[in-house]
Amino acid sequence: MSKAEDKKYYELWQQYRENTSRATPIDLNETPAEKKKRIDDLEANPEKWFKYYFPNYYTSDPAPFHIKATKRVLENPEWYEVRSWSRELAKSARTMMEILYLTVTGKKKTVLMVSATKDDAERLLLPYKVNLETNHRLINDYGTQQSLGKWESGDFKTKKGVSFRAIGAGQSPRGTRNEASRPDVILIDDIDTDEECRNKERIKNKYEWISSALYACRSISESLLWIANGNIIAKYCCITEMAKVADKHEIINIRDKDGKSTWPSKNTEEFIDRTLSKQPWSAQQKEYYNNPVKKGDVFKEITFGKCPPLKYCDQVEIYADPSTSNKDRGANKQASYKSVGVIGRKGRKFYIYKVWLLQTSNSKFITWMYEAYLYCKDKGVDTLRVSIENNSLQAPHYEQVLLPLIYQMADTYGFTLPVTEDKRNKPDKFFRIEGTLEPLNRLGNLIFNIAEKQDPHMVRMEDQMLGVSSTASVMDGPDMAEGGVWKLQNRQMRKQTTYAYGQRESRHY
Repeated sequence: MSKAEDKKYYELWQQYRENTSRATPIDLNETPAEKKKRIDDLEANPEKWFKYYFPNYYTSDPAPFHIKATKRVLENPEWYEVRSWSRELAKSARTMMEILYLTVTGKKKTVLMVSATKDDAERLLLPYKVNLETNHRLINDYGTQQSLGKWESGDFKTKKGVSFRAIGAGQSPRGTRNEASRPDVILIDDIDTDEECRNKERIKNKYEWISSALYACRSISESLLWIANGNIIAKYCCITEMAKVADKHEIINIRDKDGKSTWPSKNTEEFIDRTLSKQPWSAQQKEYYNNPVKKGDVFKEITFGKCPPLKYCDQVEIYADPSTSNKDRGANKQASYKSVGVIGRKGRKFYIYKVWLLQTSNSKFITWMYEAYLYCKDKGVDTLRVSIENNSLQAPHYEQVLLPLIYQMADTYGFTLPVTEDKRNKPDKFFRIEGTLEPLNRLGNLIFNIAEKQDPHMVRMEDQMLGVSSTASVMDGPDMAEGGVWKLQNRQMRKQTTYAYGQRESRHY
């Protein structure tokens, strides 16, 4: 480490020591029999064990996915798991508690911590080291852990003979032994960096090191626990490659496919809303949803401009997309973004006047539709269409959930929303968006309302437009816009065809 790194490490070490020491008081009056019974009870229940020995980490009741993950790890000595858990879901902390459980109880003895750099690996190993040094409860129940010999920041061995070593990506792991034992635990954390993920060759070389030199330092005749913690920060990264060979690749986002917190005892909806509100949509997707958004694949930029008064448009369409279909979702499921848009056509140009776009409830979605209708009426629009996507994959949801809500809200608004179902059997989402919207956008004929540019819904819309690609998992706003524009184009085409056909018939007769 450099002097600056040494200082930073020392400050962290002091902070961890003080916090750990204060958090782990012991009962000095406990009898040996009581102590043995308590330890046996704790070891039989890992969650209780974690809570007792690590109260400063175990601050919230675990989510079901935490309990299941620990069960997999503790019950499978030979195991390869990749954890793509969102930020704030304690993937590193839970892994530490699991590994210390396995090592102090004698089930594992040679641990290798790997990260993007050696300094990063040492910082990740620091909580392990500090707990072994100053956790009074661990020391009281399992004996003094710190040895008088090998006890350095990135390479230390306990009195009971358990060794821990930190290395950075690309460094040689060869020779990592604890007496005659090769590593029986390999932990990988934050192995990918944004900079490296911009260069596929660098990721290819790094993963080659992981799959050959690093993995090969294990023993063939002894079981190995391999845990890789990391979010999917790029479509091609070390985590995605390890996931392909893992016994278990678990993707847990900050919210589940129904839009609810995946760890509600710690992360409340208000907490999540507050945190995400300060980040661009693309950053939210990468950090909290394992959905790296690569901008500019289809839309390099979108055009914001002044829209003509809505009442002067040739046609106005309110288009609503409930996004209830699972057709376009892969393994990384998250809640769809429901969306409503007010779209106008004047001549060859299509204007996106207003957008509502969010992961929200069905009730809120229907409210948006009513508000869009009132928005148009307030702008002096006499004739408009209100369409809602309702293909074969959505029909039960529309009839059983959305339609009753439309009738229910009629009492509140004083009128029933005049909704027409869009039953078009839509092709693949990406190809529809690309085919319908890209030519309009490229020619400057798709214009987003400059007056709405700072509105949070329009900000999300812009981010999703720029993130459209064949591999993107979230394109709900652009999908809504495609539906509305297609309806306007199709209606105008039918009008022109009917008019021309009528003129020909008149001349014939």
